[in-house]
Amino acid sequence: MNSFSVPSQCARYNMLSLLKNHPFAVEAFFERSIVLTFAVPQAALGDMIPACLTLDTFDDKWAFIAVAMVRTTGLRPKGFPAFSGHDFFLIGYRIFVRYTSNSGKRLRGLYILKSETDKMKMQVLGNIFTQYRYTTTDITQTVAGTRTTIKSIRSGLDITFEEPQEDGTPLPAGSPFADWSQARRFAGPLPFTFTYNPGKRQVLIIEGVRQNWTPKPIAVSEHHISFLAGLLPDKCVLANAFIIRNIPYHWKKGRTEIWNG
Repeated sequence: MNSFSVPSQCARYNMLSLLKNHPFAVEAFFERSIVLTFAVPQAALGDMIPACLTLDTFDDKWAFIAVAMVRTTGLRPKGFPAFSGHDFFLIGYRIFVRYTSNSGKRLRGLYILKSETDKMKMQVLGNIFTQYRYTTTDITQTVAGTRTTIKSIRSGLDITFEEPQEDGTPLPAGSPFADWSQARRFAGPLPFTFTYNPGKRQVLIIEGVRQNWTPKPIAVSEHHISFLAGLLPDKCVLANAFIIRNIPYHWKKGRTEIWNG
């Protein structure tokens, strides 16, 4: 009986490992996505990404880390009926990166540092079927006129912003971008998301597909993000902030390849 225990354990491990590779396409509707992108000296982020990726930089000086806060509805396996979906609030912390595939394609995307959600169900399912590193936290939204505050006591997150203005919204003070057209390139989310298994030298590539993607600049009056403050004390500069509404979105089934770098 013992002779079968190790193979059985290995089989279970391999099955769980495969499940984490985003084994089926997923769809959702983004009611609202707020993305704050922070500029960081590229040397400060270089050690936070695996060797298979390179930083997506601007002006040969700045790298970028995004905090995305998304209210999703109807999240479910693609093709399932809408009533089978679930509604979640998601917070993601991602680094802007590039990857050159084995076929020579240069892909632009995001590397996952951490993910948060307001429901334990999403944490459990997200950590079974993805490598997004979900934890559950408290998330509240307060709307007063044109001002919205998103807060999490447990995560130490407190962000207040104003809705897009008809007469235009100025770039954040200290932004490295000269105008919003430059800032738009780093608005996120990007077409691809990457994770890396160093033991297998395996890159997991997940492609997102979206429609009607028109980010609008917002003015952020307050922002405190404990995760970034602990990760990069005194190095983050708010570079841009956008809001996107009412977006059908889906993620294709994940695909893997062995990195030959």
